[in-house]
This record gives sequence, C-alpha cells and structure tokens, in this order.
Amino acid sequence: MGLQPLEFSDCYLDSPWFRERVRAHEAELEKTNKFIKELLKDGKNLIAATKNLSAAQRKFAHSLRDFKFEFIGDAETDDERYIDASLHEFSNFLKNLEEQREILALSVTETLIKPLERFRKEQLGAVKEEKKKFDKETEKNYSLLEKHLNLSAKKKELQLQEADNQVEQNRKHFYELSLEYVCKLQEIQERKKFECVEPVLSFFQGLFTFYHQGYELAKDFSHYKMALQINIQNTRNRFEGTRSEVEELMNKIRRNPQEHKRANHFTMEGYLYVQEKRPAPFGSSWVKHYCMYRKETKKFSMIPFEHRSGGKVGDAELFVLTYCTKRNADTIDRRFCFDLEASDRPGVPVTMQAFSEEDRKLWMEALDGKEAVSIIFKTFFYSAQLDKIGFTIIKKCISAVETRGINDQGLYRVVGVSSKVQRLLSLLMDSKTCNEVDLENSVDWEVKTITSAMKQYLRSLPEPLMTYELHGEFIIPAKSGSPESRVNAVHFLVHKLPEKNKEMLEILVKHLANVSKHAKKNLMTVANLGVVFGPTLMRPQEETVAAIMDLKFQNIVVEILIENHEKIFKTLPDATFPEPISMSVSPPNAPPRQSRRQGQRIKRPLAVYNLCLELDDADSHSSPREDTPTGSMDSLSSQSPTPAFSSSPLELLDENHLIMDSGDLAGWTANLPAQSRPSMVSWMNIPSANLAATDAALPTFFFPSPATGTDRAVESVAHRKARAVYPCEAEHSSELSFQIGAIFEDVQFSREPGWLEGTLDGKRGLIPQNYVQFL
Repeated sequence: MGLQPLEFSDCYLDSPWFRERVRAHEAELEKTNKFIKELLKDGKNLIAATKNLSAAQRKFAHSLRDFKFEFIGDAETDDERYIDASLHEFSNFLKNLEEQREILALSVTETLIKPLERFRKEQLGAVKEEKKKFDKETEKNYSLLEKHLNLSAKKKELQLQEADNQVEQNRKHFYELSLEYVCKLQEIQERKKFECVEPVLSFFQGLFTFYHQGYELAKDFSHYKMALQINIQNTRNRFEGTRSEVEELMNKIRRNPQEHKRANHFTMEGYLYVQEKRPAPFGSSWVKHYCMYRKETKKFSMIPFEHRSGGKVGDAELFVLTYCTKRNADTIDRRFCFDLEASDRPGVPVTMQAFSEEDRKLWMEALDGKEAVSIIFKTFFYSAQLDKIGFTIIKKCISAVETRGINDQGLYRVVGVSSKVQRLLSLLMDSKTCNEVDLENSVDWEVKTITSAMKQYLRSLPEPLMTYELHGEFIIPAKSGSPESRVNAVHFLVHKLPEKNKEMLEILVKHLANVSKHAKKNLMTVANLGVVFGPTLMRPQEETVAAIMDLKFQNIVVEILIENHEKIFKTLPDATFPEPISMSVSPPNAPPRQSRRQGQRIKRPLAVYNLCLELDDADSHSSPREDTPTGSMDSLSSQSPTPAFSSSPLELLDENHLIMDSGDLAGWTANLPAQSRPSMVSWMNIPSANLAATDAALPTFFFPSPATGTDRAVESVAHRKARAVYPCEAEHSSELSFQIGAIFEDVQFSREPGWLEGTLDGKRGLIPQNYVQFL
C-alpha cells in the first residue's frame, strides 16, 4: 500500500494518525534524497570512468596509428599494404568512437547530474526547510498552549483576553504553516516522479545515441573489415606456402652449404683473422675481418668487424693481390694460416687465419694459392624438353583431367603417390610408350597421379615456361602499378616469350581457367591455382630466401594469366606499352571514412555482388569440413577491369563458412585493391534474398589510364542504361535511393569521383559507381 493522502482538514485536528502520515511522507522523501545522492555519486564516477576509458582508448588508437609492419623483400603485396593501413583505419575508428563517447560524457553531466542536483537542492531542500519551520511552529504552538492553560483564572480579565488573542493568533499561524507544509509534501511526492525520472530518461537517450553512433560507425567500417578479413586470409595462406619453402631451403643448406652459395660477383667471401704486427715488445694481435675477393680483377677487400663490440664496422681496406702462399705449421704457432701479398706492398706479406682446414683450402683455391682444391658442385640434367613429346604429354594429361576429374575436390592440390607418378612420367616421356598410355579410359592411373605427373614434367624443364630471363620483369608489375597496368605488362611480356614457351603456356592457362570455372565443386579458385602453379611456371634461377619471398608475386602473375587468358593470348599487346613500371608506385590506400557530424558525404561501403549464385537447398546443407581444401583462398590479382569470372562462384565450406571465387565480389574500385575478394565470408550475413539465382554479367569497372589519368571508357559509357546490383539509401538530397534491379536511364559519369549521374522514375540524381552494372 502506498502513502496515505494528507487531508487539509486534518491540519486543524493534528491527530496522531495525521502525524503518522506526515512522518511516512517525510521518510519517503528522505529515501528519495538518499537515492538521488547515491545516483549522483555513481553518475560522477561513471563520468570519471568514461573519461579514463576514453583516454585509454585514445592512447591505444595513437599506438595503432604510429606502428607499421616492415616487410621482407623489396615490395609488398596489396594485401600487405592494406594490412599495414588497417592499423591506421582502426585508429580512426576508435578516434571517431571516442568523439561520440565524449559527447556522451558531456550529456551525462548536462542531462542527468545537473537536473538531479537542482531537484535535490531546490525541491527536496525546500521541503526540508518547510519541515524545520513546521516542527518549530509545532513546538511553539503547543508550548504556548500549555503555558496559556496554566494561567491562573484569578488574572485580570484584560490579561486573560490578551493571552487568548495571542494563542489564537499563534494557532492560526500554525494552521497556515501546516497547510502549506502538507501541500508541499504531496506536491513533491508527485513532482519527483517526472523530475527524477526525466533526467534518467535523457541519460539513457544519450546512451542509446552513443551506441547507435557506434553502430553507424561500425556499419561504415564494415566494408573495410570485409576487405581486411580477405587480406589477412590471403596473407595467412601465402605464409603457409612460404614457410614450407623456406624450411625446405634451410634443410638443403644445412645438409650441404657449399652447394647453395648465393651467386654474386665475389669469387670468395667470408670471415678471416688478420695478423696485425705491433712494435716490440707488444708482439702481434689477430683481428677478425670480413674479406671479399674477385678473381677477375684480383681485388681483395677486407673490413674489420667484431660482433662482441656491438657489430661496429671499421674502415675497409682494398688491395690488388699478387700471390697467395700456404703457411706451414712450423713457421707460425697458429693453424689454418696463409700469406697474401699486395701489389702496392711488395715483400710485406699479410698473414691470415681461416676457421678450419677446409675453409683454408677454399680460400687457397679461390686465391690461386699453391694448395688449391677444386669445388665440385652437383649438376642436374633433365630429359624434359619443349618438344613434340612434351606437348603430347601436356595435352594428354589435360584431356584426361577435363574428362575424368574436372570436379574433383582439391584438383592439383592433392598429390599422387611418388612411385606411381615417376612410373607414369617415365612412360609418357618415352617416345616408344607415350602414345600407348591411355589416361582417359584406364583405371590404372588416378587423376591425382596424372596431375602430379603433369606438374613434375613442368618442373623438370631445364628452364621454367616463363623463362629465367623474363622472371624479374614478370615480378615487377605484380609488385606495383594500377590493376590495368599490371594486366597490360603481363600481356606484353607473355608475347616476349619464345614461341614454344608461349604456346605451351597458352594450353596450360586455358585449362586452368576451365578448372577455375568448376570451383564450386573442385574448390580450386583462381588463387588456389596461382599458389599451385606459381612456383612451377616461374621458379627462380637461384634458390634463396629472397626468391621465396617473391612466391606471392609469382602467384599473382599466374592469377592474372588465368583471369585474362583470352585477352593475353588471343590479342596482340599494345605496341607502345613497354614503359618501365616504377617500383615506387603503390596502389592508393583505403579511403578514410568521414564522420557524419562533419556534414560531408560518407564514402559508402563497397557493394557486395552476388550475381552468379546458383544454390539449391542441397548445396546449402552439404560439403562437410573434411572436404575443405587446405589454404583455400580467392584470386589475389584480378587486375583486369573485365576479368573472366566464374559462373558459379559460391562454394560451401561448411554450415558456417563459405568460400567464394573471384566472381563473388566485384573489384573494390580504384580505392581498394582489386585482388581483395572474400575467401571466408561466414560473417557477411548475406540476406537470403540476395542469393537468388541470376547469371547476370558482372559490372565493368573503369580505371584511370596511366597516360592521361582519365577514364578510357567514359565516352563509350555516357548516356547508357545501368542496373542496380546493390540497394542504396540516399544520404543527401542530390542522391538517389534504389533497390536491387532498379534500371537507370541516361547514365553519365559525374564530376564527383566515384559517382554517376542517372535518372530513375523521372528523378535525376547521383548514384555510387560501384553499385551499378552497365547494360
């Protein structure tokens, strides 16, 4: 039961029950006062904690902004560039979030703390003052009444009459104060319901606004998160491949270091101890130097270097060698020594000490010393050639694969048994038995044995299909330049290959493009094929860690070949193309998202295209996890503005993860790397309505021309029709709102980069360029 109402008539009776009800009201107000006091304390603590959190978040954002990952090698992939840029993007995201949190902290003070403090001070404080007056008047009234009643009746009538008047006047004053106090008590009980709760509501409104702003920021950030997830997955997959290559190279060098020395212009190099003679009686000292010798010029250089002293490099010394002589043990108290004589210091030999007898023999051989020992290097001879048999082998293998195993999961990733592969290869490479081998109909040869034999044959060629001579030139465009320039560069270089190499490459790449079209079943996307065939078609002449670090760029070149094989092999390259691609040119960084509060147009999340999805109910609940290819990832290159996309890009990995081929997402326009395509999109939360089976062609993207910086295709596109491939909600009066499938008339390029102008339902406005497909 709630508080009893205080009747004004009871003020005149002032009964014990009236007093009980008054005390109940007073107790309730005291409880309200304590609640508000505690709420104010908690609110101030909340503000302080929010400020501390905001400071910590800003510091964290500052650390993210200032850090940058270094890379191994001379260039980064686009994925690595965007992973570096991601820290700055995360920093901007936190910065924008903290701006909203700062607004929240200010709103807590203005909407919660101050109104509650004002209510507690003005309203509850006024009631307390009224209570004091009421208690004081009560005491005065009843004290005066008792005193008046104790007056003797023998007093003069005039005195008694004055006393009666005084008591009556005091009683009236007490009743008036009692009435006001009762009115105030009941008023405050009703007032507190809105004057206390309204600030709390305002606080929560601010809190909801903060979380809504966070949601909006996260939504604006989602396209970057999507691209970054792909970048990370691509980088992880490349890491797995690179790590195995590096470990294999390390083990080879561990077994025989001399066979894997790096090719350079020095005949011999390494550490030697050099004897430095001092005046008597100090004798001599031995100082470690890093020495380098070139036999062609007989120039010997040495640099003092001591690891224990912090690795400080001293001044280099260079001289022309005259002769080298071995020191016998009976002429010096140290082992492994030999003498050198410089042309500018005849008769003054320099004594040097090697690390071992074998090391000394190597130096003596390089320096043409008397104890020279020849170094025997292992040489491999290959019987595989680009001859008639070679073409027959490749064509037979391709025909068998496309007939029997084009839909086999992990095609070209799953390897065959080594003994079977070698036996098949020996039969195929023998002109007497090659034609007798039936790969299409025989059950003796598994598809994985055929694919492994095919790869082994290509690896066994004396020189890779894409030649050692052009290896570096193929790598350069994969490291830099615009998407269009990369395709043009590879196109140009392919036509510089020897005719047989180009012919064999065309046969193979056409087959790989066909394999990628069946990626929905075989799970071999363009990127997966690039990982498999990059090292095979573009193996480096020298096996080094630096060469292994370039594997990721070899894969990108192969991906460009597969996605653009029609253009590259069926058309002649631009005769004016061979402009050197600057290694300093890098794709632009991901666009920063602008705060809505700045009143500027926000760069929209990039459109997610699902135009070629043909899923049925069976597809969406099949393909167990064990069928997942290891390291599956999507195309990393996709550098062509009009790539050859798969017609069935969506592969089901399991119930929660999807693998998409290069057709899943259109290019990220000029602001995001064109090779950024989703490989793991379980978190994309694609609406089922977007998974409709449509075979519409993917949109054509227009990239700036290297020569003019303008869109080459602008003239051919003006005034064309376009169809929306992604829904859009206008954020400005100059923009158009539309749904998927909307048809735009009279579409032209806008003066604002990244936007088109078009007409929809009679209204003219701006359209995000990457949200539409030209018809």
